[in-house]
Order: sequence, then structure tokens, then C-alpha cells
Amino acid sequence: MGRIIVEVMPKPEILDPQGKAIAGALPHQGFTEFTDVRQGKRFELAVDGAVTEEALAAARRAAENMLSNPVIEDVVGVYAEDQ
Repeated sequence: MGRIIVEVMPKPEILDPQGKAIAGALPHQGFTEFTDVRQGKRFELAVDGAVTEEALAAARRAAENMLSNPVIEDVVGVYAEDQ
């Protein structure tokens, strides 16, 4: 069984309140190395058999049409998960 990973992030110009909250909390937990956080979404799509180029293309279409909101989000990754 193959698996395709789809990653979706807010567009850079869109306010990310969850990312801001995480960024504000990190220094209080001792993580001072980070200057900004953006929170996105990850989808895992299973396919029968190996991941093919056709399955990746279908995942990209699904990501652009259903898994993301193109007004406020970018699809930043569609790839086969390494087994």
C-alpha cells in the first residue's frame, strides 16, 4: 500500500493566529531559537499498490480543489511517503 502526503500552508499574507500563539509560547518553554511559526495541515492519502505519477497528479488535483482553500492557503507539497 502506498501513501501520498499533501501539505497545505496559509498564504504568507494571511494572519496565522495559531502560529502566533505557538511562537509566543515557545520561549516560555525554553525554545528561544525560533523567531516565527506558521501552522499548516498535513493529509495522508492511501492508495492500493505503489504510488504512481497518475496517483500523484490526482492527489495534486484533490489538494487544489478540496483539501485546501485556494483563497487563503497554498499547497506546498504533494509527494510519495518513503516506505
